[in-house]
Amino acid sequence: MSETFLSTNELVVLTGRKLKSKQVEALRRMGLPFFVNACGRPIVTRAAVEGRKVDQARSGWSPLVVGA
Repeated sequence: MSETFLSTNELVVLTGRKLKSKQVEALRRMGLPFFVNACGRPIVTRAAVEGRKVDQARSGWSPLVVGA
């Protein structure tokens, strides 16, 4: 099984850019979902590139309703 996230080299090939800021610009133009890690590097899931369904992270805490 392959890694969950694209490697640095795969990201360079995908975007055609080596600079982190230019990679972010290219990913935004492509419409690919990504996030930026603490080092400023864009992180892309392999599933996003392959077109597989990506589970969305919950956007916040909500209480579990009991007895509803």
